Parts: sequence; C-alpha cells; structure tokens
Amino acid sequence: MQPADLERELDHVHTAAFGWALACCAGDRAEAEDVLQTSYLKILDGRARFDGRSAFRTWLFGVVRHTAAETRRRHRIGRWLPLGWLGAAARDGGPDPAVALARSEESRVLERALAALPARQRQVLHLVFYQDVSIADAARVLRVSLGTARTHYERGKAALRRTLEGDRA
Repeated sequence: MQPADLERELDHVHTAAFGWALACCAGDRAEAEDVLQTSYLKILDGRARFDGRSAFRTWLFGVVRHTAAETRRRHRIGRWLPLGWLGAAARDGGPDPAVALARSEESRVLERALAALPARQRQVLHLVFYQDVSIADAARVLRVSLGTARTHYERGKAALRRTLEGDRA
C-alpha cells in the first residue's frame, strides 16, 4: 500500500479506531490518544504492515489492541521500577467534561453493565456493536477462534440483557 493510500485509509477509519482505542484503554481518553498515535506511528514507519489478509479496518483494530496491551504492560512495569511515578501524567481523576455532558443516565447504566462483563465478552460486544465489525472480524482482531468469539458474543448479550432488565425492575 502506498503512503498516500495508507494515510487516506487511516483518515477514513480514524473515528472508529479512536473508539476502539478508548475501549482498549478502559475509557481513559489520554491513554487512548497515546495508544492510537503510537499505532499510527508503527504503521507509518513500517513496524506494522498491512498484508491484505483481512480488511484494513480489522487489521488496524488488531494493531491498536496490541499497542494498548503493550502500553498496559509498560505501565505495570513502570510502577515497580524506582521513580516510575515521575513519568506518569498528572490527572485529576475526573471524566472529560465534554464526555460527561454528553452521557445520559441510560448510557451510564449501559456502560456499568458493559464494565461488569468479563473483558473478552466486553471486547467482542464493543467491536460488533460500536465498531460495526462482524463477529468473524472481531475474532481476528482478538486473535481467538470464530467459535470462541461467537460464544463470548452470545454470553455477553445474555448477561447484558439480564442486567439491564434487572435495572428496570
């Protein structure tokens, strides 16, 4: 893929990629921005190469997921190293004001229900519902079999349904 084509593709899927990065970073906007930027740098400098075996979007989501996992590992290791806290960004712990204003009570209930799911179920549901990825592509992104992805999808939906119906009662 030519650099101009690559940049055009990245620009085309940027919003969805940022949404996936947010999901991979547990909603931490600053971390998601860093992960997405690092992912783009890996792609643009050739450390991650699209080989055409899947859709570009599916491949990109895999790069973002892998980069987020690397970032989490680095943060965990950094906490155990002497003076590791010096490199940590200062945060007040509060939500992004723009995001806080946009969220309704219903979306908060849904977010709590999603957060209560096991990580793999949450990831599959996020990819399918928020990123409009097929279950087969979600399996590729998460590097699990199609059957495993389907199982997590069905179990996650059932758990959400139970939780949300319980909240209405």
